[in-house]
Parts: sequence; structure tokens; C-alpha cells
Amino acid sequence: MDTNVTAIDKPARKAPPAPRNGVDTPKLFATIGAVAGQPSLAQFRFRAQSRWVSGTQTRSTIAGFFGVGSEMQHATPFEAAADHPTVLCGDDSAPAPVEWVLHALAACLTAGIANISSARGVSLQSVECSIEGDIDLQGILGLSDKVRNGFQAIRVNYKVTGDAPSEKLRQIVDQARARSAVFDILTGHVPITIEVDA
Repeated sequence: MDTNVTAIDKPARKAPPAPRNGVDTPKLFATIGAVAGQPSLAQFRFRAQSRWVSGTQTRSTIAGFFGVGSEMQHATPFEAAADHPTVLCGDDSAPAPVEWVLHALAACLTAGIANISSARGVSLQSVECSIEGDIDLQGILGLSDKVRNGFQAIRVNYKVTGDAPSEKLRQIVDQARARSAVFDILTGHVPITIEVDA
């Protein structure tokens, strides 16, 4: 009778990645794993409550959202104001709504760069973004039905430094663009319904 036991080497378990760039990388990978294992957790609904203040001024409160199967609350409600510049009949008391759109795109892309860099083990030293969009007011003012109301073009320029070659940093920015929710909203055709209680 043969009493020799053959040991089978199990593959070494990969250590969870360390936090990097201010991103809780272990939590990021745990979230990806949880959603992969239970896709219903991926369904989120974000919301804002807005009210007219005066003239072209609006104030929005962002307090809660639906995610991971239940209602959630931010740690504190956030308030955001919007207005138009004086040259566009506003009081210039806050950024214009289109400027908030530019901020949202820059913020979403930059968050993606931080997350993707962290997941790929790249330490960032700096990430700077300049973003601008062109609008022809003839559309908004109803002077031409051939001119769209929104941006005709948006240009984003990133300066990124980190401990990876330039090509890898460019790939990270490209991946951030490919996964950006705001980029998708702006370049896709998201159905929008407007209901009025008057």
C-alpha cells in the first residue's frame, strides 16, 4: 500500500491592492466584485430638488439617492446655485448651468483617472484639466432653428503626471473617457421626460 501523499500547490492568493491616490482601492475592487456577483446592486437613481430664486437664479439641494438596493442619504445635503452672467441677463451670482455641465464632465473624468490609475498600480503626482465649450446664442435666443441650443463643441485638455510612462497615462485617460457616465450622458441620447403640475 502506497502511503505517499502528493501535495497540490494552490495558486498564491493575490494580496488586495493598497489604497493609492486617495482611492480606497480594496473597496473599489470589493464593489466591482459585489456588483459582478449581484448585478441588481448596480441600479442607482440620483436626484436633485431645485427651486427658482429670482431672475435666472436657481438653487438645488442634493440629499439622497437610491443605490445598492435601498434609499441612501449623503453625509450632509449639498446645495448648488446657478445663475447667468450679467451679459446674459443674470446677476452673475453663481456659475451658469452650462458651466456646471463642464464641471460635471471634468469631475467625472478626473475621478475615473484616479480610480483607474489606482487599480492599475499607478501613483499620480498631479492631474489638471482645462475644459471649454462653445455655444452660439442664436439657438437659445430663438433666432435660428439651424443652430443647436447647447454646446457645439467641448474641448478637454489634461496634464497628468505619475510614475508611469506617458503612453500608459494616456491610456488611463482614454479608459476614464470610455467609462465616464457624464461623457456618456453628453454624447448619447438620454431620454428626458418633463412633466408639469401647474
